Amino acid sequence: MCVGLSAKVVRISDGTAVVDAGGAKRSVSSELLEDLEPGDYVMVHAGIAIAKITDEDDSETDQLMEELL
Repeated sequence: MCVGLSAKVVRISDGTAVVDAGGAKRSVSSELLEDLEPGDYVMVHAGIAIAKITDEDDSETDQLMEELL
């Protein structure tokens, strides 16, 4: 099973994005996504931003994770 985490893009530089996932900031590769800007939401898997998502998707993912825990 693969797990992706939703995160908000804080900063982008040279194919790397700093993202905020529930208050934890980390650097991930953003090379798979075009037109990524600070404020966008992404799905992150294995240190790579794999898809842009909406802020509604992010909220739904957070709610589902809370229910599982």
